[in-house]
Amino acid sequence: MQRKPPRRTRERILALSLRLFNDLGEPNVTTSAIADEMNISPGNLYYHFRNKDDIVDALFEQFEREIDPLLDGPLRREVHFEDAWLFLHLLFESIWRYRFIYRDLNDLLSRNRRLEMHFRTIVDRKTAAARVLCQSLAASGSLSGAGREVESLATNMVVVATYWLSFEYIRNARRFGEAEYQSAAMARGAYQVLSMLAPWLEPEGRELFARLSQEYIRS
Repeated sequence: MQRKPPRRTRERILALSLRLFNDLGEPNVTTSAIADEMNISPGNLYYHFRNKDDIVDALFEQFEREIDPLLDGPLRREVHFEDAWLFLHLLFESIWRYRFIYRDLNDLLSRNRRLEMHFRTIVDRKTAAARVLCQSLAASGSLSGAGREVESLATNMVVVATYWLSFEYIRNARRFGEAEYQSAAMARGAYQVLSMLAPWLEPEGRELFARLSQEYIRS
């Protein structure tokens, strides 16, 4: 078998930093700690990244590249209720992989202007995707409501999706990094956002939601 080439130092720094930020919180991790964990000199790390904010920016760029096609999905085709469920699960999986951004959001935005601007764009795109999703469900007859009702619903969905992991962290900080808790947290988040659609669903949509609810309860 052909051996994979070793990852470059820059890629290793990003992978390790992501793990440490996710596990310990970005404010609690220093560049010295990253260098020590990698067994490299601080000078070697600074050759690739001038400071910790450069590492955060690079990780955020990775997150943007991952989430971009997902947020474009509802804009490209007709969306059905089952698609909304899948969309939310994929969204929460991406959020979980870069969960330090969401958990440490206020601290990061207060000192990183570039991140502030880019995250605002992501929130706007999430809102646009949620709006199109609701409009598509309404057009297919699965969802009642229009105009300002749909706009408010889309905004509320984005608010819950954006701050769900903070809520989960408050509820059980000590288990936050466990694999089992991770899976359950993502499922709870997707279900909570989807449940906001329930009062607006037509009978067929309510049947689908009830079925998905049973699957969620069993899991």
